[in-house]
Amino acid sequence: MMNDISILIWLPIVAGLVLFLIPGRIANGIISLVITAIFTWFAVELFGASDRLTPLFSGFGNSELMTSIADSLAKFSQLSINPLSRLIILFLAVLAPLINLYSIYTEKNKAFPSNFYAWFLITLGASAGTVLADNLLLFLFFWGVLGYTLFMLISQHDEDSSDAAKKTLIMVGSSDAIMIIGIGLIWNIAGTLNISELSLETNSGAAVTAFILLAVGAFTKAGAFPFHTWIINFSKKAHGISSAFMPASFDKLIGIYFLVLLCSRIFILGDWLTFTLLLIGVMTIIFAVMMALVQHNYKKLLGYHAVSQVGYMVVGIALGSPLGIAAGLFHMFNNAVYKSGLFLTATSVERKTGTAELEKTGGLARAMPVTFATALIFALSISGIPPLNGFASKWMIYQGIIDLGNQGGIASQLWIVWLALAVFGSALTLASFIKFIAGIFLGSRKQIYEHVKEVKVVQWIPMAILAVICIWFGAFATKYIVRELFMPVTGEFSFTGTWDSSLLAWLVLASVVIGVLIYWLGSFKKMRRADSFIGGEKVEEQHDYPVTGFYTTLTTAPVLSTIYSWAEKKYFDLYYLFKWLVLGLNKVFSFFHTGVLNRYAFWIYGGFVILLVLMLL
Repeated sequence: MMNDISILIWLPIVAGLVLFLIPGRIANGIISLVITAIFTWFAVELFGASDRLTPLFSGFGNSELMTSIADSLAKFSQLSINPLSRLIILFLAVLAPLINLYSIYTEKNKAFPSNFYAWFLITLGASAGTVLADNLLLFLFFWGVLGYTLFMLISQHDEDSSDAAKKTLIMVGSSDAIMIIGIGLIWNIAGTLNISELSLETNSGAAVTAFILLAVGAFTKAGAFPFHTWIINFSKKAHGISSAFMPASFDKLIGIYFLVLLCSRIFILGDWLTFTLLLIGVMTIIFAVMMALVQHNYKKLLGYHAVSQVGYMVVGIALGSPLGIAAGLFHMFNNAVYKSGLFLTATSVERKTGTAELEKTGGLARAMPVTFATALIFALSISGIPPLNGFASKWMIYQGIIDLGNQGGIASQLWIVWLALAVFGSALTLASFIKFIAGIFLGSRKQIYEHVKEVKVVQWIPMAILAVICIWFGAFATKYIVRELFMPVTGEFSFTGTWDSSLLAWLVLASVVIGVLIYWLGSFKKMRRADSFIGGEKVEEQHDYPVTGFYTTLTTAPVLSTIYSWAEKKYFDLYYLFKWLVLGLNKVFSFFHTGVLNRYAFWIYGGFVILLVLMLL
């Protein structure tokens, strides 16, 4: 067993810094893959480690000076090894090498960020540091590093991508600044910043304020409403690999990890905070999926679904029960798997077709069979179709909501509302992914795509592995996955009703086999083929169904048309709302900024008088 857990942090970060000095993208990719493989090895070792606190700075030398420095830093730099941190590190170790492998032979283009693998490894190390940190200041340091690497993973090759990078940095950076205030309040309340020593009742204004300020950081990182809008711009303008790496997987894991810490370890939530979290969760689900339904750009569609799925995680964690928290964590990992897979399949399609617009694609299933098959599995999984992993975690969330109804308080009295909106959101997810699959892979293939072929083996292997994980984690959810991975974190719990995921998987498999046999036997029947004709004249032109027309009636519905119009005008985008506020204030101050010295003196002395009055009060 490893002795120094800090290698999970230092190895990727140092290797990433070294990669800045090594030329060659392929060489960098291979080196990065080796480092992620070593990271995975140590992550597996860590999963079997015992719970303990260990110093971040150790083994840096035997001199008295180095020992003294290490001892001084130890107070603020302890790493916590516990069931939750071990689980998240394991998830990071599963996803990182698969995304790394896919990226090695991806063709270089203007959207592919420079020094991608250096930032990739630094992100991996900083993510491990965030998860392992026991002190909130150390946590905040690594959290801030992730904000900067997120910014660097957007290739700023044009004005739109530069705007997306700037928006990402400003929103994530602003939430980090807000978190600093929350951490200061915790220090004032508890006198310590060690997470393992905190358990604060939210029965005072200071404690509630601290929770809200820190939750803003978690919501922004994970992408919950209304702090989600940077994810949409990132998903559309960044390279698909960057999207699969950060908003789809790592940011979700880190953001939701922090939310779990806030709700189950750092704070003890009251009923109204639980109600608020549930409300934010269902609003995130419905708002984002309604926006996804009307998208024509499939990367933007996936971006909205990256937001929508966060709502289910927030709902599960807000329930506060072992079942609910386990469901939220389970859905967090499931989402990282199928959402990363969806972004990788979208990257494959965009690479082969040169477009991310649904109306310009279609009929690629035969040309890209592996991409189609994996995309279909990911789409069914995110839609909550049994027996895939998305269904398993959503079903657990539904059970947790039903159990909430047996408790007291305003949140429990509305359990049927939370349940109805969560199920409705899953149905809308399926509807939008019918559009996604049909628009890209079904229908007739356009002539310009006759040359399109499947991506390289090293690229479809990661997609296939992620698809297998979707099946495996769904089929064995109740017997092995939940019991072995999530119950050690949350404690023992029982499922509501009878649910055997393995039996369900076998039944679904049997129905698929029977369906294939019926189709295969029916194909022996000879059928006469004839050209279509109208009024005796042959119709040679092939007609396709326009998938971009799916659900367009939503945009003309009385109430929804107004909401969609407001969304188009950025009225729900905090970034633009604050931007307009700042520009408006600038205009106000510019009106008084006339250059007349007497007026400046008036404002200075007038302001001084106002300050004196306030001080006297």
